[in-house]
Amino acid sequence: MSREVAKPAERQRPACEFDLFLPLWSTDGTEIAGEKVSRVKKRLAERFGGLTFFPQRIEGTWKFGGITFREEIVILRVLSEEGQSARSFFVRFKEELKTELGQEDVLIVTRDVEIV
Repeated sequence: MSREVAKPAERQRPACEFDLFLPLWSTDGTEIAGEKVSRVKKRLAERFGGLTFFPQRIEGTWKFGGITFREEIVILRVLSEEGQSARSFFVRFKEELKTELGQEDVLIVTRDVEIV
């Protein structure tokens, strides 16, 4: 009976993780249609080959100019090994989303990660 020799650890690959905090309400208080959320998911999946969707509605609050704002969001996460190309895409995509969703801003957070 032979035993398999343990393989050395595979090389880790650098990647970027992008979290898109997608608002569910426009700045004027109207609800963002589910079809728009679906279009965003489809666009990201087509561009990056997939995504992770966190459908739980998450509430956040912040103060700006003495006014407290409340926001309901869902999170879409993309993992990409494209580096600067992916970052450039998200910079452009953010501007498109602000217009399409009626937002003053859309939060996108990025982290450098390693794929094991």
